[in-house]
Amino acid sequence: MNNNAHFPAGFIQSLQQAPGFNADTFTETHQQNHAPTSVRINPSKEITLNNTQPVPWCRNGYYLQSRPSFTFDPLFHAGCYYVQEASSMFIDHIIQYIYNKENGPYRVLDLCAAPGGKSTLISSALGDEDLLVANEIIKTRVPILTDNLNRWGRSNVVVSNNDPKAFSRLKGFFDIIVVDAPCSGSGMFRKDPDAMNEWSEENVTLCQQRQERILADVYPALAEDGYLIYSTCSYSYEEDEAVLDWLCEEFDMESIQIPLQTEWGIVESRSAGHKAWGYRFYPDKVKGEGLFAACLRKRESSGEVHVHKNKNQPKPNYKEIDLLKPLVNDAAGMYFFKLNDDWLAINKSLREELETLQQYLYIKKSGVRLGKLAGKELIPDHEFAQSLLINKESFLQTELTYDQAIAYLRKDNFDLDTINKGWSLMKYQGQVLGWAKLLPNRMNNYYPKEIRIISQAQATQPSEGGAE
Repeated sequence: MNNNAHFPAGFIQSLQQAPGFNADTFTETHQQNHAPTSVRINPSKEITLNNTQPVPWCRNGYYLQSRPSFTFDPLFHAGCYYVQEASSMFIDHIIQYIYNKENGPYRVLDLCAAPGGKSTLISSALGDEDLLVANEIIKTRVPILTDNLNRWGRSNVVVSNNDPKAFSRLKGFFDIIVVDAPCSGSGMFRKDPDAMNEWSEENVTLCQQRQERILADVYPALAEDGYLIYSTCSYSYEEDEAVLDWLCEEFDMESIQIPLQTEWGIVESRSAGHKAWGYRFYPDKVKGEGLFAACLRKRESSGEVHVHKNKNQPKPNYKEIDLLKPLVNDAAGMYFFKLNDDWLAINKSLREELETLQQYLYIKKSGVRLGKLAGKELIPDHEFAQSLLINKESFLQTELTYDQAIAYLRKDNFDLDTINKGWSLMKYQGQVLGWAKLLPNRMNNYYPKEIRIISQAQATQPSEGGAE
């Protein structure tokens, strides 16, 4: 039997001319089917990982020896780490190369952001004065993106739900745009064999056309001398180097060479026409899945959007804001604003950017939602609990055992031996999971039902291979 038989018809043949492709070792690796497990820790919620190896192209990335049940690790739900495929973490290496804090602050767009792997990665790379807009085109995928960014805890983040075309009105607004484009998915064949059923040469062509349309739509939003990071999880030349040639042909873009270390095993390629640099990840050469990534700089101006200053905003309710300030870290550096009955906060330096975005985009999250004021008491939002904004010393704090933490994450009520009364941060190993309202000898669980653990599998404490 042909050892290529499990691949779609024509797939191996279509890659014969792809840079760095070796059909024999590629096929053998897929037959072994040992996909590595990797996580990326949240540098703002530091934890210690045991029995790991670092991902060489990502500062916060680690390979685990085995795949634990992340669902039953409270530290995962606390936003201490994100489970992400190692090759995708290469975006961190690109950003580290092009990001210069002296040239900031930066405005960064992650255009196709759900479920949030690259958005949380970008968030960790940015400073507090920078802005991240994480956009998801498909409405049903926005909640998971928002949840993951809420867990990550940063306050300089906006989540939007827009078609790429909407960004063309934000001329020259972004300094970096990341487009992890929808693709034919061949880079995921080992991790997700079902993806093979979707692959065809016709689909590759359709994906290439869609990628070019998305890039053309968002291109005006990139500032002159701004950077476009383009990636796919496809091996097909048409979706990778050919798209780079198209970008250089259609627009005034300059390819950026990203430094590599030979031992990483990443294949550096050049496009046929404009010799644009690209970076290919093959699972027989790197410890990760298939990825293509490239970086280009825009050399022309598409004009500039007027940064909006909303002079007609209602006068802030300073009495209510004064009630909120003691609950918030660095309150002097935050802009407090109200959306319906909810109070939110975002970095004060980003107020004008937020008001500009509100004119053009459908926004689902901006900064951190603190909660509602009932008289002088804040009814806190779950988003506030997991954010880095929260002044933990202003609230009760309850440390949970592992079994209690899992019960809490299932949204169960359970007995607590406490005499405390009021809103409490529920914590596991010092990391915040969410809120509960404590009453004498009992509690009301306020963990959001939309993200509770619903698996009926038996919870077991994470092993030495996981996060501790």
